[in-house]
Amino acid sequence: MLLGIDPLLSGDALATLRDMGHGDTIAIVDANFPAHYLGPPVIRMDTDLVRAGRAILSVMPLDGYVDAPVLRMEIDGRPKELGEAHEAFAAMVQEVAGAWPMGSIERFRFYEEARGCAAIFATLERRPYANMILVKGVIGPEGQVVRPERPARPARPRGVRP
Repeated sequence: MLLGIDPLLSGDALATLRDMGHGDTIAIVDANFPAHYLGPPVIRMDTDLVRAGRAILSVMPLDGYVDAPVLRMEIDGRPKELGEAHEAFAAMVQEVAGAWPMGSIERFRFYEEARGCAAIFATLERRPYANMILVKGVIGPEGQVVRPERPARPARPRGVRP
């Protein structure tokens, strides 16, 4: 156990998150996701999606240089709809890391995107389509998450691709 470090974060998890650079990605996936056959290292987190995300975001900044540093797997046939797990994850992100846009990725494209992740964090989550990709951001010289000023963009409805 370490002071100030979520006990869900194993040594492998912490090493992976530490070694990632700006723009690198991780996937946090549900119990039905084919994590072990896509290529990246798999790190088990024996908890639900939201609790795993909370632990990860306690040490990992999100990327202020991309339109959507939080990406969800779309529900087949209903790409604009957020599932219960997506909504709970979005609420947790808001609580832990502040307001960040959430984008979406079609299910089969999500598998391909997960192949390029630094790691896949496999959870015990059983709610359907409970799969997320997070983009790592930058920590500035004063220890703050860097969020550059960007031109105003039209607001997008929740659940619509960026």
